[in-house]
Amino acid sequence: MRIISGKYKGRRIQAPKNLPVRPTTDMSKEALFNILNNHFNFTELTILDLFAGTGNISYEFASRGSDTILCVDADMGCVNFIKKTAAEFSFDIVPIKSDVFTFLEKHQESYDIVFADPPYDLPQKDFEKIPELVFKNNILSEEGMLIIEHSKHTSLEHLEFFTSARNYGGSVFSFFEIATEE
Repeated sequence: MRIISGKYKGRRIQAPKNLPVRPTTDMSKEALFNILNNHFNFTELTILDLFAGTGNISYEFASRGSDTILCVDADMGCVNFIKKTAAEFSFDIVPIKSDVFTFLEKHQESYDIVFADPPYDLPQKDFEKIPELVFKNNILSEEGMLIIEHSKHTSLEHLEFFTSARNYGGSVFSFFEIATEE
C-alpha cells in the first residue's frame, strides 16, 4: 500500500502478511479523498478510524495534515503495526485494541470524520449497528461525516442520516451526515 498525497506522498508501507486485513485499494482511497477534499480542510480534522486494520486510511489523513487520529481494531497485530508505523512517520495516531461495537457503546468524544471498514462478510445487522451507535452516542460532530466501506452486496441506503453512496470496483463507500436546517 502507498500514501496517495500529502507530506508523505508516494511512500510505500509494507504490512506483515499475517494480519487479518483487506486494505482499501489505492484507486478507491484516491477517489474517497478526492470527495473529502471538497468538504474538509484536513489540517483541522479529528479522525476516528474503526476496524482500522493496517491503518491505511489513517496514514492518508495524517500525511494530509490531520493530527488527531484514533484507530480502533480488535487485532493486537494490527494495533502493534499501526503503533510502529505511526512512530516511524511521526504521525499523531493512537491505536486502541478493542471490539469496535464495545468501543462505540462506551466512547464519549466526537470526531469530524468517522471511517469504518469492517470485514465485508459482517452480517447486515452489524453494518447497520455502526451508524446507529455513532449517531446515538454523538460520536460524529455536527458538521462531520461517517463513511462506511462495504461490498456491493451490503445496502445501507435505507438507514437514517444516509446521504449518498459511491461504487469503486467491488467496494462501496456509504456516506452519512447529520441533517442540518438550511
